[in-house]
Amino acid sequence: MTTAIVLMKVARKEINNVAEELAELKSISEVYSVSGKYDLVAIIRVKNNDDLSVFVTKELAVINSIIETETMLAFKAYSRHDLEAMFDIGN
Repeated sequence: MTTAIVLMKVARKEINNVAEELAELKSISEVYSVSGKYDLVAIIRVKNNDDLSVFVTKELAVINSIIETETMLAFKAYSRHDLEAMFDIGN
């Protein structure tokens, strides 16, 4: 599993529309509106780097209101939230 965090600058009047459009995409698990120099942050989870490449160039790149992106690859997850969710199955 490959996880990427994508920071996005979006046309001001389109932030909500872009966030909703991103949230509908299969490869995106979460979208956040954030403060600071970026407008949206998306968490992408795909099978491998090839799938990430296809997603970024074929699905993300065609959203015209996205002005700029910065993509970071995650190496290892340390989230307690993910661990708790794993052990909470069936409770």
